[in-house]
Amino acid sequence: MQGAQRNSLRLLQWMMAASLALPIALFAIASTISWNSTRDIADREIERSLDVAHEHALKVFETIDRSLAELTEVVRDLPDDVIRAREPALHRRLKQLTDSLPQLKSAWIFDADGKVLVNSLASPPPPQSFADRDYFYAHVDQSIGTFIGTTLTPRAPYQGARFFGVSRRRSTDDGSFTGVIQASVLPEYFASFYARIGADPGSFFAMGRTDGTLLAHFPRLDRDFRLDPNGPVGRAIATHPDHGLITIAWPSDGIERRIGYRRVAEYPIYVSAGLETGAIRARWLGTISQHLVFGAPATALLFVLLAFAFRRTQHLQLEAAKRREVEEALKHSQRLEALGQLTGGVAHDFNNLLTVIRASVDLLNRPQLSEERRQRYITAIADAVARAAKLTSQLLAFARRQTLKPEVFDVGERVQSLRDMLTTLLGPAIEIVTQLPAEPCLVNADAGQFETAMINMATNARDAMQGKGRIVFTVHAATTLPDTLAPVSGSQISNDPGFVCVTVSDRGIGIPATQLGRIFEPFFTTKQVGQGTGLGLSQVFGFARQSGGEVTVISEVGQGSTFSLYLPRVPAALLPRSEAPTTAPAVAGSGMSVLVVEDNVELGNFAADGLTELGYSITLVDNATDALTELVGAPERFDVVFSDVVMPGMTGLDLAQAIRDRCIGVPIVLTTGYSHALSQDGVAGFELVQKPYSIEELSRVLHRAARLKPVRGGAAE
Repeated sequence: MQGAQRNSLRLLQWMMAASLALPIALFAIASTISWNSTRDIADREIERSLDVAHEHALKVFETIDRSLAELTEVVRDLPDDVIRAREPALHRRLKQLTDSLPQLKSAWIFDADGKVLVNSLASPPPPQSFADRDYFYAHVDQSIGTFIGTTLTPRAPYQGARFFGVSRRRSTDDGSFTGVIQASVLPEYFASFYARIGADPGSFFAMGRTDGTLLAHFPRLDRDFRLDPNGPVGRAIATHPDHGLITIAWPSDGIERRIGYRRVAEYPIYVSAGLETGAIRARWLGTISQHLVFGAPATALLFVLLAFAFRRTQHLQLEAAKRREVEEALKHSQRLEALGQLTGGVAHDFNNLLTVIRASVDLLNRPQLSEERRQRYITAIADAVARAAKLTSQLLAFARRQTLKPEVFDVGERVQSLRDMLTTLLGPAIEIVTQLPAEPCLVNADAGQFETAMINMATNARDAMQGKGRIVFTVHAATTLPDTLAPVSGSQISNDPGFVCVTVSDRGIGIPATQLGRIFEPFFTTKQVGQGTGLGLSQVFGFARQSGGEVTVISEVGQGSTFSLYLPRVPAALLPRSEAPTTAPAVAGSGMSVLVVEDNVELGNFAADGLTELGYSITLVDNATDALTELVGAPERFDVVFSDVVMPGMTGLDLAQAIRDRCIGVPIVLTTGYSHALSQDGVAGFELVQKPYSIEELSRVLHRAARLKPVRGGAAE
C-alpha cells in the first residue's frame, strides 16, 4: 500500500515535470519550425524584391544605353565644328531627352580633349574641360562599350545633386577616338524607388559596380562607400558571381542582414535587396508570442492543477497514514483485550501441563519402573510439550510476533483447531458446538486475523449469555454476499467457489434494533465500564471488508444473536499439501561437523548431547562473535552452522548475514521460538527450526541443509 502511494506521488511529480517539459519541448520544436518558416518567407520576399530591383535597374540602364546609342548615331561622322554649329538644335534634343527620363540629370557630348561640345544644361556651354572625369578617360585608350562611373559631385559652374556617369565612346570608322557621349544619372532616383518598394521594417537595397563601389543605397549613406573585394560580400560574390543569398553584417553600418544580390545583365552592376535579421526575428517573435499568449497560461494552469493534486494527494496519504496508525492501535488494543481474556485460562492450562510433566518426571525417577509405564510417562511428557508449543504458537500469533500474511487455509480445520483455546477462554460453563462441512472450505486470508475475529465473536457471545450457555459455530458454503444470498445446491457451489460463511450463534440477551446499526463502530459497547473496549466487533468488521467479504448480524431481544462472517472462497485445488509427520526417525550424523551457537547453556548442551549421540561432531559456542571467529579461522572444519536467532549483541540473523557477506560457503540453520525481527523480515532465505524442537526434527533439517554445501576442495582447484 505504501509502495503504491509512493508510486502515485512519484507519478504526479513526473506529470508535473512533464507538464512543463512537454510544452517546453513542443514550444522549442514549434519555434524551430516557425523560425525556419519565417526565414523561408523572408527569403522569398527578398527574392521578389530583388526581382523588382533587378528589373527596374535593367530597364533604366537599357533606356539610357539606347538613348546614348541614338545620340551616337546622330553625331556619327560629324566633325566637332559641325557639332558646334548645330549646338542649339542638339542642346534642345539633349534637354528633351533628360526631361523625359527622370533618372537623368543631364546629357553631354565631349570632343577628344574633354571639352564640352553640347550639353542639356547650358547653351552655349562654358569652355571647360572634363578630361579628368572617369566617364571620359575610361574611353580614351580603348573601346569598352558602355561605361558606368563612380558617384561624382557637379563641377562649377554646374550645381545640383550628385550623379554617376554612363558613357559611350565616339570614334571614327577606323576606330580613332573623337570624344565621349555621357549621361549623368541620379543615384537619388534609385534611392527613391527603393524607398517606395521597401516599406517593410528592416528593408535594404543597394546598387553598385562590380569593383565594390556603391552607387545607390537604401537606407541612404551619408558618405561614399566601397565594398572590399576581399571582404565577406566580395568573397560571396566571387563564389557565386551571378546570383546569391547571404547573411552578413553590412560593412557600412554593421547591421546584420539577409541579402540577395544579382548582376544586371551584361552591365558591370549588381543590385541587392534584403532584410535586417532583427526584423526577421521580430516577425518570428510576433508569431511565437501568439502561441505563448495561449500556451503559457494553459501550461501554468495545468502545472498549478497538478501541484494542487500533488499536495492534495500528499495530504490524503498523510491522513491515510495516520488512519493506519489508528487502525494498528485499534488492532493492538483488540489483541490485548483478547490476550487479557486469555490470560487466566492460559495460566490454568500451563499449570495443568506443568503438573503432568512434573508428575511424569517424578514417576520416572521411581526404582523398578516397568518398561510399559516408563514409555507411558515419556509419552505423557511429549504430549504435554506438544500442547504447550501449540498454545505458545497461538499466543505469539495473537501478539503479532509471527509472520502473518494472507494464506490459503481450510476454515473448518481452523475453527476445529481453535476449539481447545476457546474452551479455555470461554470457561467451563460455556458449551461449544461446532458444525463443520465434509468438504474443504478454503479461503485466502490472514489466518491470525481470522482467529482473532473468531475469539472476538465468541467472547461477545459469552458476555451476551453472562458466561453460561451454548455457542454454536457453523461453517458452510455460500454463493453470494448477504444482500443477495439465496439457497443453492451443492453442485452449484462446486462450479462457482462463491463464499465461505462462518456463523456464531448464542442464546443471549440479544441486541435492540436501535443499536444494530452501531455495533461495529469502534469503541461502541453496551457493556459496563471495565468489561470491554468495544473494539472486538469493529475488528471483525474491518477484517471482513479488507478480505473482500462481509459480516452480518441477526438478533432479537431475549432470543439471542447470530453473527455471520463471509469470506471469498478459493478453489479446492489450492489446498496446501500436508506436511510430513514430525515423528519421522532421526538421521545419523556420520561424522558431520556442526557449529552450534546458543547463548542458553542448558539448551545448547541439550542440542550438543543429542546430536553427539546421533554421530555428529559438535563445536558449541555461546555467542555469534566467537562463532564468526571460528568460521573465519577454519571454515572448512564445519559442514553446517546451527544458531539461535535471539542472542545478546550480534543476533543469529546478523551472524548469518555476516557469513554470507564474507562468502563463507557453510550452510546456515536458524532456530527461534520468539522473534520480532523474523515476523518483520522473515528468515532471509535461511533454513528455520521452530522452538521447541526435537533432536529427530533437528537432525533431519541439518542433514537436508548440509547436503547443499559445495564439495570440499572444489574452490582450490
